[in-house]
Amino acid sequence: MTDAASHGQLMDDVYRYQRLFYDITRKHYLLGRDHLIAAMEVRAGERVLEVACGTGRNLAAIGRRYPGAELYGFDISEQMLISARRKLGATARLGQGDACSFDPVAMFGQSGFDHIVFSYSLSMIPDWEAALAEALCHLAPGGRLHIVDFGDQAGLPMWFKRMLRAWLARFHVAPRDTLPDALHGLAGAGRTARVSSLRRGYATYGCLRRDV
Repeated sequence: MTDAASHGQLMDDVYRYQRLFYDITRKHYLLGRDHLIAAMEVRAGERVLEVACGTGRNLAAIGRRYPGAELYGFDISEQMLISARRKLGATARLGQGDACSFDPVAMFGQSGFDHIVFSYSLSMIPDWEAALAEALCHLAPGGRLHIVDFGDQAGLPMWFKRMLRAWLARFHVAPRDTLPDALHGLAGAGRTARVSSLRRGYATYGCLRRDV
């Protein structure tokens, strides 16, 4: 079994039943998702792709806030896609794929996107830096990469940080403490990055724009 296939199987095993109550429970600790959506400023006709779209919660929210946007999403977990298809219906085009290597032309008939979203997914992708690099390959000129995920919790009590990370590890989630550095490192050569800390370091928000 390939690494992608084994990770997909792991995600299916993790979310086979969790997907049924995922949205209800995650709203309490996946903080910053609505901040990301509000900052996107999607215009009618622009193409939005969410990598690792899960249950489709974010794509549904993007569709409500930005009517006229073209919505696309994929996930490595077929179990999560069952929920996403039920939630989104014909309002978004969905597919199954690996964040580190995907072909949007084969999947959606699209070669580039105006907005690509990673929402609390990099912390679950083993080679998360490869996923960022892959997404940049499919970002249209003038397009933006939007990211929110767990931060380093530097401004929070140490006991809270330890408790949070021990709990997240049970779900194969690992906060990427070097995410801000990685985003700044991808800037330059026609790209600009904005990175900020949310909720005393609980989460990291970033936006990487492809200028040319």
